[in-house]
Amino acid sequence: MGSLRYNTSGLPRWVLIIAAIGFLAVILPLGAIVAKVDWSRFIALVSSESATAALLLSLRTSAAATALCLLGGVPLALVLARTHFPGQKFLRACVLVPLVLPPVVGGIALLYAFGRQGLLGGSLRALGIDIAFSTTAVVLAQAFVALPFLVLSLEGSLRSAGQRYEAVAATLGASPTTVLRRVTIPLILPGLISATVLSFARALGEFGATLTFAGSLQGVTRTLPLEIYLQRETDPDAAVALSLILVAVAVAVVVVAHRPAHTGSTP
Repeated sequence: MGSLRYNTSGLPRWVLIIAAIGFLAVILPLGAIVAKVDWSRFIALVSSESATAALLLSLRTSAAATALCLLGGVPLALVLARTHFPGQKFLRACVLVPLVLPPVVGGIALLYAFGRQGLLGGSLRALGIDIAFSTTAVVLAQAFVALPFLVLSLEGSLRSAGQRYEAVAATLGASPTTVLRRVTIPLILPGLISATVLSFARALGEFGATLTFAGSLQGVTRTLPLEIYLQRETDPDAAVALSLILVAVAVAVVVVAHRPAHTGSTP
């Protein structure tokens, strides 16, 4: 019987030990959730009316937020990766700020921008639009925190792909729009799929900005993370069961996001 061999690429043993400790630091809390679940009541806990409403609302709003991120994030990533202009670093910093902002601060910023007394609140109310503490507010909060993930990931894909094929297409007479549609997008499609999935995952897990800007109204703004937080005080078993659902979705999303990036090849 041949012995098992592992390729460690010549890494020092201490690096492998520290990596193992880091892995355990992540996997142990997740394993603790699995161990804590009341499996005899699992189906009942996750299929209650409030849990089902929260999950369905989270899926709908996360999908809408991801669509918003694609609408604004793809052009932003293209501008950041394919152009050079004064103030570009400042633009990138502004786009990525939500990555480092506490979510509550993001919620406050949205509230003072789109709330009833916010910067645009008066104009929106004149048009009969009231965003704060509505499902629309949930979508905006999720898009606000998820957009940087899409832009950062897609910008990296664009830079890795280079501009060789785009330049060839342009010299052959293709218009910029044709180059974007026929060359650039197909070239970065695996990265775009990965960025989209990561953006969806971030939107699905958003809590602080949603609570601050949208509140917690069952069936309207109470997403799954908010439901878990509320259940933690009244029914810890339900909170653990719902947490497991969110973890399972997150793991599936990460696996899907990793697969295109792993299988894709650089031309």
